[in-house]
Amino acid sequence: MLVEPLSPPDARRLIREILQSGSVAFSRHAEEEMSKDKLTMVDVTNVLRGGVVDPAEFENGSWRYRVRTARIAVIVAFRSETELRVVTAWRMNP
Repeated sequence: MLVEPLSPPDARRLIREILQSGSVAFSRHAEEEMSKDKLTMVDVTNVLRGGVVDPAEFENGSWRYRVRTARIAVIVAFRSETELRVVTAWRMNP
C-alpha cells in the first residue's frame, strides 16, 4: 500500500523502480505541453531517471512530485506502487 507523501529519496527510488518494471502513463495535458516544448518521451524518461526530486505538493486531489534537471521539469503522480502518471512537463527557460 502506497502511503503518501513520500520523501524525495523514497519518491526517487519508487520512480526508478517503476521505470524499470512498472507502468508510466502520460496525461493528455503532459503530451500537449511536451509537444509545445519539443520534448520526447525519452527526454522525460531521462529526467525521471536522473533528475532531482522536490518535496511533494498536494494538488487536485493527489500528491505531485516535481522531478527536474537544469533544463527540464516533469510533474508526476503515483497511481500505485507500480504505476505513475506524468501530469505535465516543460522545458525551463535558458
